[in-house]
Amino acid sequence: MKKLVSIVLIALLVLTVFAGCSQKQMTVQKGKLLMATNAEFPPYEYHEGDAIVGIDAEVAALIAEKIGLELEIADVDFDSIIPGVQSGKYDMGMAGMTVTDERLQSINFTDSYATAVQVVIVKADSDIKSIDDLEGKKIGVQQGTTGHIYAEDDYGSDAVTLYQNGALAVESLKSGKVDCVIIDNEPAKSYVKENEGLAILDTEYANENYAICVSKENDALLKAVNDALKELIADGSVQKIVDKYIPAE
Repeated sequence: MKKLVSIVLIALLVLTVFAGCSQKQMTVQKGKLLMATNAEFPPYEYHEGDAIVGIDAEVAALIAEKIGLELEIADVDFDSIIPGVQSGKYDMGMAGMTVTDERLQSINFTDSYATAVQVVIVKADSDIKSIDDLEGKKIGVQQGTTGHIYAEDDYGSDAVTLYQNGALAVESLKSGKVDCVIIDNEPAKSYVKENEGLAILDTEYANENYAICVSKENDALLKAVNDALKELIADGSVQKIVDKYIPAE
């Protein structure tokens, strides 16, 4: 009997939290939390065999558990995450995503759960020694990222070559198609470690805050996810996951 009462209470809680959600959030109503990501961004999200693992995957799993839902992850192109969340195809987006004024016009964000730095990858023997040397160079970026946005703002679209993911941009750097790649620091360290002859400039390109995006039409889900995230930050769970993937140097 107690088990039956508990099940009923959980069901009522889920219905209460998501009351008023539109038909576009049916995945939530069916007990699933569908998260869109781009699993080409270690250590935040990447493939390990058939599984998607990383900081974002683990934090999202704890959030889903706290609000009584089962996490499901969709691996998609980065620049399709926001449109997919807007349309209700996905419940939320979590992909090392930076909060920007432009993005806030389309979607809502939770509180930040991590900070990041944009850096520049070059060949070890490159004549690019600092950010000041990027003028007139060919810059590779992942399409739809803040690196893409910042580079076009600073150097113009003609100077920037777009790639579906960071790995493709790095391959183009190795083959000489671009002179450098602008990308977040943590994946940059992974790419440099895996590819001999590359280096990261000492000068930081930009500082950012990562957060989870949710549709502007789904305030109930935004509140539920944000409340869960706040608890996980407060009790140290998020930091523990970050430290697991990014050990202190």
